[in-house]
Amino acid sequence: MDPPKPMIEIRVELVSDSHEDVPYADGSENSDNSGEEAADKVAEDGITRSAPEPGALTAKFKRRNSISLPAGLDNLAAVPEERGEEVSDRDSNSSADDDGSYTSSEDDGIAAKVPLRSARKKSVMPLPKLRLNDSELPDEFDERGFGGMDSPANSVTSINSLSSLLKEKLVMTFPGVLRRKRPREYKLKAFVCILFLCIVFLVGFAYIFYHQQVLQRAYFERIRFNKDERQMKVYSADGHEVISGELGVGLGGHSYPCLAKDNPGNGSVCLEWMRYARLVMRYELFDDEDVRCYHIKWQALSHHHHPTDCFDWSLGKGHWYGGGLAAGGAWPLEDGHIRMAPFVTGSIPEHAWANVLQRYFLNSKGVALIINNESPLYVDSTDDKKICIKARHDDFAYVYHKTDMPLLNYSICTAPDVKQLHSFLAETSLWDGIKETDLQAINSLLVEPVWQISANSPDQLTEEDVANITEEVVSFGYPAGSVLIDEFWQSSMGDLALDETRFPTFKDTVDIIHRRGFRIILTVQPFISTESVCFYEAVREGLLVNERGGEIPALTRYKNVLSAGVLDITKNHSSIWIQQKLKSLQQNYGVDAFYLDHGSTHDMPRYYQFDRQLTNPDEYKTLFTSRVAQSVPLFGVSGAVKRPQPPTFVSLPSFASDWRSLKLIIPAVLTYGIVGYPFLLSGPIGGGCQITSNLPDRELYIRWMQLATFLPTMSFQHLPSRYDPEVEKIAKGLLELRQAVVNPLLLKSVDEALNNGIPFARPLWMLEPLGQAAQTVDDEFSISDQIIVAPVLQQNSEEREIYLPNGVWKDGIDGSLRKGNRWIHHYKVPLDKVAYFVRMPNNTRF
Repeated sequence: MDPPKPMIEIRVELVSDSHEDVPYADGSENSDNSGEEAADKVAEDGITRSAPEPGALTAKFKRRNSISLPAGLDNLAAVPEERGEEVSDRDSNSSADDDGSYTSSEDDGIAAKVPLRSARKKSVMPLPKLRLNDSELPDEFDERGFGGMDSPANSVTSINSLSSLLKEKLVMTFPGVLRRKRPREYKLKAFVCILFLCIVFLVGFAYIFYHQQVLQRAYFERIRFNKDERQMKVYSADGHEVISGELGVGLGGHSYPCLAKDNPGNGSVCLEWMRYARLVMRYELFDDEDVRCYHIKWQALSHHHHPTDCFDWSLGKGHWYGGGLAAGGAWPLEDGHIRMAPFVTGSIPEHAWANVLQRYFLNSKGVALIINNESPLYVDSTDDKKICIKARHDDFAYVYHKTDMPLLNYSICTAPDVKQLHSFLAETSLWDGIKETDLQAINSLLVEPVWQISANSPDQLTEEDVANITEEVVSFGYPAGSVLIDEFWQSSMGDLALDETRFPTFKDTVDIIHRRGFRIILTVQPFISTESVCFYEAVREGLLVNERGGEIPALTRYKNVLSAGVLDITKNHSSIWIQQKLKSLQQNYGVDAFYLDHGSTHDMPRYYQFDRQLTNPDEYKTLFTSRVAQSVPLFGVSGAVKRPQPPTFVSLPSFASDWRSLKLIIPAVLTYGIVGYPFLLSGPIGGGCQITSNLPDRELYIRWMQLATFLPTMSFQHLPSRYDPEVEKIAKGLLELRQAVVNPLLLKSVDEALNNGIPFARPLWMLEPLGQAAQTVDDEFSISDQIIVAPVLQQNSEEREIYLPNGVWKDGIDGSLRKGNRWIHHYKVPLDKVAYFVRMPNNTRF
């Protein structure tokens, strides 16, 4: 038989669901087990509790935060503050019964016999303060019980209210009940909330998917177009997005299929927005080259609507090149800002674009935009995340047009990579009409320098100056080349006759210059000064551009000429007149060729009127060049929107003599090469200072000369001998480097330029089409695919960062071998050196 279990006294307390101990009236904390646990324990052991006497509870167990019991039980015994104190008091005030249980003394108030618990303590939830309908009951309920519930005067309603209150509080006092029920309630609520969110997400996703995917019809292969929101996306062969944009920006209403008479057929898709615009899309596939082109044509149906399409060029959408040199000179284009302006030639930074343009934009993801020449094109990229093209008629650039409403006509072409696409789209008909003498002229310009002679005014340039410069070149051992004389060989711009006062024996001088190995080039313009001897003749013969709506010559200003007329080359007799003038100069003085200085569109009279309508004033350059080239040889032109027939070279913009201009040269050369102008005149070393001006900064002149050594042509306006002997020594070393290393590569690349339209100076992505660094480097370039050039373009700097494309490269300074596809940091470049690297075979051992 098991020995009798010792019995201890237990207090039955109401416990709240809070985990914090609530102090009793005397300051002690409740740390006993919950009433529920105690009851369960007693029930397990089968111990019978002794019933407390009604009056015993009012003696010591008086507690402010307890639930008051019926009358007569007001006195509550104090509870010890600490558990250890409670046990010690219990030991001193209680005695063991015969059955092994413990019975407390009368002072304890309540006696109960239970088996001794284990020593492990269990947390007990504190008692809540008595509240009714979220309001605390007054202290009288604690002190006097429940207002005398034992009184016969209490009604049944009061007893029922008390019962309901006690029932509510008892549920709250047993945490075990809540621990069993509340988690299940929370789980149910959480499940309902999650289910609701899932339903909302699925409904939203279905809505977006329906509008962005289901409504985006795949009209052609690899292109999707949402006709309601006019969102377009073009994909590559592997399913990656290569370009996206919004067509018909600002267009409202719904689209409808075009009428049969407006649909061109041939598989075209035609949509119309009533009274606003009509859209025609057509698809073309070039199977042999894996090139696809999507032709898009917007026709405005209202004078108030200007068709506008915008394309995303934010981060991760590839890099854009081409078009022309923008005002900021950014490479790639998205690094700069292009304000909304007509896409016509100008002078930077005064205008949005420079002197050479092509409606051709190329993206590094293998996609290109080609805009038709008949579209009155405006371009804008003031928003950093998109480039917009717009068709808009105005009263200057696009005053003449073939359609009454604006027409935006362009194509989007794609290929596996940017190099393949550019090779496919590049013009390859340069061989047409090339003579043997033309090829010799090209080779001569590539390997021989150009010696430019300029002045501030006519009286500062004489025949003697020309002869002395050529003699100085020969005496210092520089190679002979072409002597380019600016417009001051004539008395006034437009005379087209030699000033015999300053050039009395020019024919004899030309003969001497020819014997020294030089060619003589004269600069001519289509502008005729009002002070020229030819102006009266031009007005009488009707050779000039007239004011709009009249027969009066339209006047403008150009360079230092404040008032001049413009030769109307659209008139046949005007073309014949200038051809005869230039041919006479060639025959009388032995001039070798002419350089055409067209000016830009912004140099035209504000209200011009040609005899024959031109799409835009830039078309004037193309027509003027072709008419002059029919009678005399051309050395070069100052600007173009269509590549002239070789051997005519195209000039870079006229750069000022400063470091900012030096940084613009590489972006200009790369851009012009990309848009189809491989044969470039690089401009004078040191910038466009006049002959009587102070010399360019010494360091600037040296760094500029180092860069020009690797460009297609090398031009001097200030001889190196006019500096100190150290500069002259550096110049001779660079000329030797060009003859030994650069010229052979240039001559080797002529056939590639003529056959494939590939430029001599190339961006690094032509060597590494998928390289991220190669797509953004704007201060390096390659000659053919054999030399990487990395000149120093910062003032007071003798080091720079250099990126080498994939391969093995030989350092041009120290002869060491370097692996490609990586950056070289803090590469040292002394003032007398230029950084360049020559490609070596990939199996070269280090």
